[in-house]
Amino acid sequence: LMAHTRMDELYALAEERDGLLTSKEARARGIQDSVLIRLAQRGRLERMTRGVYRIAHYPADRLGQYREAVLWAHASQGPERIALSHETALLLYGISDVNPQRVHLTVPKSARLRRKHPEWIVIHRADLTPPEIGQHEGIPVTTVERSIMDVLSKTHRTDIARQAITDALREGLLSTTQAGDLRKLVNRAAQSLSLSANGNKVKVYEAAAG
Repeated sequence: LMAHTRMDELYALAEERDGLLTSKEARARGIQDSVLIRLAQRGRLERMTRGVYRIAHYPADRLGQYREAVLWAHASQGPERIALSHETALLLYGISDVNPQRVHLTVPKSARLRRKHPEWIVIHRADLTPPEIGQHEGIPVTTVERSIMDVLSKTHRTDIARQAITDALREGLLSTTQAGDLRKLVNRAAQSLSLSANGNKVKVYEAAAG
């Protein structure tokens, strides 16, 4: 009977998150790590990454991996202000054709993530302010504007940024004013990129001539 009630408690914990829970949350409910380990050995739980479990045979969810990334950061004693970002955020908003192979996550610069992070997570460090973090089906994600600018500054792909602005405007995720302001920023970035590219060409030419 004991294991049954424990499973019920774990189900209640995991319900909002598609079957995922952390050992930290379980401990807060008085369920020791040893109980989780035993349930994992019996095949009732699956150990995802350190400190994160999934209830076995729980119907899988397309957002499961994203929730797992956020939970992993929290389970690593990470501070609260973390969010899915960059290409992953654009994908969640449905405003990019880019489908990243890994999950992009932004954590504070000072975050001490003690554990080696799973290979499918890309960590970016930035101190996000509360207005830069939104929610998507209960998952923290950087706002449309922040996500577009992050992708631009990391990849220098002005085409992706312009496409995302057009899509976001069409989906009603940006106002006309916001879209206009973002386009100006993208154009400015495009200019400075082409200037620096030309500058490099001139230097190469001078070096070759010299």
